[in-house]
Amino acid sequence: MLTHLHIKNFKAWKDTGPIRLAPLTIIFGANSAGKSSLGHLLLALKQTVLSADRKRALQLGDENSLVDLGTFKECLHQHDLSQPLEFETGWKLPNDLMIEDPINNNQFTGNELFLKVSMLADHNEQPRIQTMNYSLRHQGQETLQITYHQDAKGKPEITSTQYQFTRNTGRPWPLNHPDKFYRISDQSRARFQNAEFLSDLALQTEAALNAVDYLGPLRDHPKRIYSWSGETPDSVGARGEFTVAAILAATQQGRKLNRGYRKPLEPFDQFIAQWLKQLGIIESFSVKPVAEGRKEFEVLVKTHTQASEVKITDVGFGVSQMLPALVQAFYCQPHSTVWMEQPEIHLHPQVQAELADVFISATTQARENKKERHVQLIVESHSEHFLNRLQRRVAEGIISADDVAVYFCQRSPSGAELQPLRLNMFGEIENWPENFFGDEMADIAARTIAAMRRKQALATQSQQP
Repeated sequence: MLTHLHIKNFKAWKDTGPIRLAPLTIIFGANSAGKSSLGHLLLALKQTVLSADRKRALQLGDENSLVDLGTFKECLHQHDLSQPLEFETGWKLPNDLMIEDPINNNQFTGNELFLKVSMLADHNEQPRIQTMNYSLRHQGQETLQITYHQDAKGKPEITSTQYQFTRNTGRPWPLNHPDKFYRISDQSRARFQNAEFLSDLALQTEAALNAVDYLGPLRDHPKRIYSWSGETPDSVGARGEFTVAAILAATQQGRKLNRGYRKPLEPFDQFIAQWLKQLGIIESFSVKPVAEGRKEFEVLVKTHTQASEVKITDVGFGVSQMLPALVQAFYCQPHSTVWMEQPEIHLHPQVQAELADVFISATTQARENKKERHVQLIVESHSEHFLNRLQRRVAEGIISADDVAVYFCQRSPSGAELQPLRLNMFGEIENWPENFFGDEMADIAARTIAAMRRKQALATQSQQP
């Protein structure tokens, strides 16, 4: 689970400041205020991990990528190539990481890893790593720090205040530039007798970023027929295009979930169907083959008890738009991070509120095969109803305020600004931003005044002969 993010000189952001990422992190704000850019950087990091090109520090993408950021210049704040793009991210490790120094008989252990990177444009306006810093921490205390940087002559170096690197005997070959933004190259590690552990840091980074999934705000229209040949998608897809395949795959694999300790386990498809019913969207939901032995499937729903069973294409659009968000929240693997944009889109206000309960369950309550899932959701939203329900659940003690992080994003002359909102144990936001959801009181006052004036005008007209 990601715990920390800090970005400088990326798109609308001059400096985000340190961002605490909780199991359930919600980002509100005006349109074009920079909310999506935060997720875009994480997606760029993930697609860099997936890229076969080790020499490219940052894979900015194309039409087939998770995100297409254009050129490096276009990524930089105010397109200023003289300034470095910097980011720092931290995450909890599923298991403690132990690093041993075979030469000096030292051990370093941690349960959290931080990676801080600075990259600057080269003469071809391509990103090149200037500094790369790993920090291994245990219970918040740093146990080991490794830094890649360049000396005054531009010569690459790897240093540490806690770890003593021992060079191999022979000619002191210079070090290479890193592979991608996070990996000390194989050639550089081979220069030392005790640097093999650096590959473990890279593997931990790859695991953390591979566990990031994304669901965008625009989802595919429902289909009358879905094809599935037994494949297991990594996620429901950025547009929810693999939602039905994910349901079928999880059910066939025997995945069972419940809503908390000692709650009954249910097959994946039934678990999703029960949530849809509780949300009040439909009465029943099922995915069935068109005919026995066929690879074509249809999604059938009933909107209420007395209604006929119909295909998902024949009911309101909100069902098909809600389904990918619901499935992704529980389909993703344990220790995953899911970034969602506007999961409440096309939903009735009451269902928007109920969606908060879904996400609370997914992050802090649900178990799979009797084990906690440790899933993290980072949600961009515009829904006041969602926030109200979340505040209520904090006040009721259903979810701890420590497991929630809420931010408000706004534009300013110097760039985007991100304001952490202090949510206390009573569900109260102690530093409520001005016009958070518009100026409701101004609208009420203006409406009241307008109504009074019209009543006076009508009264005057009725008194005229």
